Amino acid sequence: MKLLILGGGKAQVNTIKKAKNKGHTVIVSDYYKDAPGKEFSDYSELTSTFDIQGNIEVARKYNIDGVLTTGTDQPVYTVACVAAELGLPSLVNIETAKAVTNKREMKRLYTEKNIPTVKYKIIDENFSDSELQDINFPVVIKPLDSQGQRGVFKLNSLTEIREHLPEVLSFSREEEILLEEYYKSNEITISGWVNRGQLHLLTVTDRITYENSPHIGICSAHYFPSRFLSAYYKKIEALSRKIIKGFNIKNGPIYFQMLVGNEGIKVNEIACRVGGAYEDIFIPRLTGVDLAGMVIDSSLGQTTDINSLLNYNLAYNNKWFSVQLFYASPGKIKKISKLNKIKNMPAVLDADFNFIEGQEVGKIENATERAGYFLVEGKNKATLKENIKDVYDNLKIYNKAGENLILREIGEVLNLRKV
Repeated sequence: MKLLILGGGKAQVNTIKKAKNKGHTVIVSDYYKDAPGKEFSDYSELTSTFDIQGNIEVARKYNIDGVLTTGTDQPVYTVACVAAELGLPSLVNIETAKAVTNKREMKRLYTEKNIPTVKYKIIDENFSDSELQDINFPVVIKPLDSQGQRGVFKLNSLTEIREHLPEVLSFSREEEILLEEYYKSNEITISGWVNRGQLHLLTVTDRITYENSPHIGICSAHYFPSRFLSAYYKKIEALSRKIIKGFNIKNGPIYFQMLVGNEGIKVNEIACRVGGAYEDIFIPRLTGVDLAGMVIDSSLGQTTDINSLLNYNLAYNNKWFSVQLFYASPGKIKKISKLNKIKNMPAVLDADFNFIEGQEVGKIENATERAGYFLVEGKNKATLKENIKDVYDNLKIYNKAGENLILREIGEVLNLRKV
């Protein structure tokens, strides 16, 4: 069967390979000519994943049988629109896809369905001071329809909001932005699968973030299990069910980000997709549930085997795991260490760099400057920490002065202090 996959980045590579291994013909749509996933596809197109009409034309060109995306937010809406136009299977309808990819709609439903979230406003470039008179600083401003922490800032005054608002809009197709009161908290992510409206929780992880003022929310790691899982399990499960009902999510993967602070759990953002931190690789390892395979089968209208979901119980999962999304100091790369030794470590599932020798690493403003990733497990908390340390000891990105640019204090020291 012919499957159109929107996005050819590293977060999509595993799904592309899996679809090929299932015997499907894969077409990858991505506006980057050198997107890594295109190397593994049968055909590729230089079409943005945001371009609805362009992808409809690609779908008709290849007479596809199904369309999907994974690991990225905004193309979920494109997928729903393409599927609806061509009468193809879709995990979510257009209305739900819009609600989980546009923060205006997302926040509106939070309010309507009494889903706890931080206080917020929707403003444009001409907002008046009086509009924000009941808002407490600091605040966080975001585009309504972007991803990867692009255009996300933590600010302390009306002047700063006005200064940064044009840049936020530059990452958006909208003419308004989201402004939220900053909630001092820890972040957790919930991954799962919905089958006929029924929730199956798979993982709850601590989402560790890096703040490079005024930039905020840049993810540097995930840890499983979350240190909040035991105390908040029932609340997480109940709130997730409330979201599913409120957003009319009937089938497919879910990826929810929640904030845990002194005022309890508040919902940050939600998505109907597999997470972008290589969840399609590590969730099968942790749970036995092949999320990518299920998305592929469902997107082609094929029967999905849910036995693995029925046989799994998050409350009894005693494994330890971490996804390290590492960064580097700014500078030109002279040499990068080989990954053979790291990939051959028994505890490492996968690892890769996002840069090559000769490229320039910029300052950390969002997820696009991520230097690479590795996935590592441990028998317990202590061995997980030791295994992470072993990887960082062998991870090198050198500049011409011979300095290692890897910021292991973001990927290791900070993270371990929070676990």
